[in-house]
Amino acid sequence: MRTLAVAIVVLGLVTLPAHAQMGGGKHQHGDDAKSDQKKSKVDDKAYQDALKRIPEPKERYDPWGVTRPADVNKKLPK
Repeated sequence: MRTLAVAIVVLGLVTLPAHAQMGGGKHQHGDDAKSDQKKSKVDDKAYQDALKRIPEPKERYDPWGVTRPADVNKKLPK
């Protein structure tokens, strides 16, 4: 009987961290979902605007340029 009680207590202690990681029973309500969607749209617009501000590179990037001889780099098609 005592081992059963210890086993139940140990099992309960092991499952508490998993329960806490799953949100602890908090569910999103309708208002929270709407504000999350609005925030998501604002974040997406800011991201797209930031992408537009990145300048275009003047020359093509060659990740293997360091390993090739210098004359091969001039022969790459653009």
